[in-house]
Amino acid sequence: MHEAPIIQLGGLNIDLSIVLMLIVSCIVVFIIARLAVRNLSVENPGKMQNFLEWLVEFVRGLSNSTMDWKKGKPFISLALTLIMFIFVSNMLGLPFGVVTGYHDASKAEIFGKPIVSVTETLEKLHQQHPDQEAEVEVAWWKSPTADANASMALAIMVFLLSHALGIFKNTKAYFKHYVHPYPFFLPINLIETFSKPLTHGMRLFGNIFAGEVLIAVILKLTSLGPAGGVFSVLGLIVWQGFSIFVGTIQAFVFTMLTLLYISQTYAVGHDHD
Repeated sequence: MHEAPIIQLGGLNIDLSIVLMLIVSCIVVFIIARLAVRNLSVENPGKMQNFLEWLVEFVRGLSNSTMDWKKGKPFISLALTLIMFIFVSNMLGLPFGVVTGYHDASKAEIFGKPIVSVTETLEKLHQQHPDQEAEVEVAWWKSPTADANASMALAIMVFLLSHALGIFKNTKAYFKHYVHPYPFFLPINLIETFSKPLTHGMRLFGNIFAGEVLIAVILKLTSLGPAGGVFSVLGLIVWQGFSIFVGTIQAFVFTMLTLLYISQTYAVGHDHD
């Protein structure tokens, strides 16, 4: 596996590849949204406008399936942004990857900061095999959602938002649901509540990460000669298509669960009164 380009900044380990890919994802989503609304027309809408209108209706349908329109309307923009951002993030690692190799720890620097993941790994390799030239490969371009930190950050953001809405907008019903239908259900309800962000984020991470790992394995078939190259190309074509399907489904599932969690703490909680 390739190393991540990690530097230390303010006592924190910063993965530059994730920062880079999150910025790229935001830029791509902004460009798509800007193109979709650039020339709005009622009589002759363009392809991008039709796509955006379809997506808005699709997200509205997701919202209506979890809560009534009056309560769900304020979250349409959130859901629309999430489904676009996660879909784009899932797709970024499919077309290609950017990998650099390092043999000398003194050259493993960026912005004047050492890439600690490289320097530490090179040092370990030199200690284990002092007579061999060590090399560490660093992946710069990949899907940000293939990193557990990015996926869990999205899940925790949704977790905090949904529970903040429940506490401040639906206080009585929110706290009452923890002892619903009986007080001794409190531990079970608490476990359920705190397990949701874990399953929410890890589901997204696991599916995207597994897809990129398999792509890397398929590419290594080229080292087996001409036959391996043929199988590598065919396998890559098939898996790329399947990965697009998986990435789309995961964007849908994450957004659907976001609206569902919001409805459980903010909207549907009134049913327990």
